[in-house]
Amino acid sequence: MSFIADFHIHSKYSRATSRDMDVDHIAQWAKLKGITLMGTGDFTHHLWLEELKSKLEDTGKGLFVHQGIHYILSAEVSSIYSKNNRTYRIHNLILAPSFKAVDALNRQLGSVGNLSSDGRPILGLDAADLARIVFDIDENFMLIPGHIWTPWFSLFGSNSGFDKIEDCFEKSTPKIFALETGLSSDPAMNWRLSALDRFSLVSNSDSHSPSRIGREANVFDCNLDYFEIRDVLRKKDKKKFLYTVEFFPEEGKYHYDGHRLCGVRLSPEESKKNNNRCPKCKKPLTIGVVNRVNQLADRQEGYVPENAIPFKNLIPLDEIIADAKQMGRGTVAIEKEYRMLVARFGTEFDILTKVPRQELEKATAPRIAEAILRVREGRVKVEPGYDGEYGKISIFGSEEDKAIGEKQLSLF
Repeated sequence: MSFIADFHIHSKYSRATSRDMDVDHIAQWAKLKGITLMGTGDFTHHLWLEELKSKLEDTGKGLFVHQGIHYILSAEVSSIYSKNNRTYRIHNLILAPSFKAVDALNRQLGSVGNLSSDGRPILGLDAADLARIVFDIDENFMLIPGHIWTPWFSLFGSNSGFDKIEDCFEKSTPKIFALETGLSSDPAMNWRLSALDRFSLVSNSDSHSPSRIGREANVFDCNLDYFEIRDVLRKKDKKKFLYTVEFFPEEGKYHYDGHRLCGVRLSPEESKKNNNRCPKCKKPLTIGVVNRVNQLADRQEGYVPENAIPFKNLIPLDEIIADAKQMGRGTVAIEKEYRMLVARFGTEFDILTKVPRQELEKATAPRIAEAILRVREGRVKVEPGYDGEYGKISIFGSEEDKAIGEKQLSLF
C-alpha cells in the first residue's frame, strides 16, 4: 500500500510550538492532509513520553496507532560542542523501534544533560558520541541528520557544520543511510554532491503547529512496518520509496544569503561581490543554502544520479487559497474554503496532486482552481528566503494575471 509519512515534528513541549501539538490534534490534521504515518516528535521529554505511552496502541511492527493514524517514535537532539578548536551545532532526527529502546536512550542522554527543559533537548554531546550511544543501545534505531544545510544548526551548515559527513560521525558514518534535505533545499540541489549518492534523501515538515504538518513529506509503497521502512531507506529502494514532497526550496528561510536586520537578500554571486558582507552595515552575511551547496558541490546543476528518488514541489493548500484570494493565510475565510475543499475531495494531498481541473472548477472559484494547477506545473514565482525570513510565493505574478484572477473571483 502507498502512504505518506512525515517523520519530523515537535510536540507542545518544544519551544515556540503550538499548544495544539498533542496526539489528538496531530491525528486530526494528519487525516485532513492525507498523511498515514506521523513522527511523534520529542520522545526525550518525559511528559510527552507519558502521553505517547498512554494514547498510542502498539501495532507489533515497531509502529503505533491512534485514531486511525500511525505513529513512529521520533525525537530531535541538538548537539552543541567543541571539536578541533571549533564549535559545532548539529541537529539529528532519531527514529526508534520501541518504547523500550526510547527508555534506554533517555536514560543515557539524561546523564549528559537536562531532557525536561525542552522537547528538543540541547546537549553538549559530540554528534559522533550521540550516534555511538544510539547504535550501541539498538542497531535498529535510525539516526538522520536534520535539515542538513541550515546555516546555524546542521551537518553542512555554513556557520556550524562540517564539509564531510565522516568528519561529523566518524566510525558511525556507515550506519547512517538517510539525510533530511530541509525546507531550503530540495533533492536536485543535493544531487550535486556525489558523496551523498548512497543516502536516501527524506523530507519532513519539522512542524511546530498542526496545520503545518506534511508541508514536506515522503511517499512509500510498502507495509506499515518500522523495520520494512528502515530497510527501504537503508537500501534506497526506488520501488518502495516513491518520491518526496518538497517546498519550492526558494520558500525556505535560508535559501539565499542575507542580513535580515537590514532587509538585504543576496544571491551567491552578489555576496561574493560584497565579500560576504552586508552592503548596508558591513556585518557578515548569513550564508544560505544555495551558496553552501555551491561550495561543496562536485557536479553541475541538473545532474541526476541513476538511483535518485524523484520529488514533487508543492505549496500547502491554505497558502494557495490565500494567494488566490489575496488574503492572509490565517483568516477565517481561508480556513472555511480549505475545510470545504477537503470535505469534498477527501484530503489536501489529493487536491494538490490528483483532482482534475473540471472537478476543482465545479467546487471552487476558477482562480483557486487555476492556482492549484499552476502549482502542480511549477508555474510560480518566489522571492527567495534568507537569514531566517521565509521566501514569498506568488502564483499570479503579472498584473495581467492578477486582473484575470480578480475577475474570476468576482464571477464566482
